[in-house]
Amino acid sequence: MEVLVFLVPLALTLGALGLAGFLWSLKNGQYDDLEGAGWRAIADDEPASERAPSAGSGRH
Repeated sequence: MEVLVFLVPLALTLGALGLAGFLWSLKNGQYDDLEGAGWRAIADDEPASERAPSAGSGRH
């Protein structure tokens, strides 16, 4: 039971740090554009006609 003297303040401190980090990320706009990153990951940056053929395609 003596270990609770250390674990309870440690848990409260870690919880407060997590909350502070979350509030900091809200303040700095980390959650403003939730869909943009997903669309940028799958977006095609260059048209297919401008792509150079890859050297390792196996066709000669």
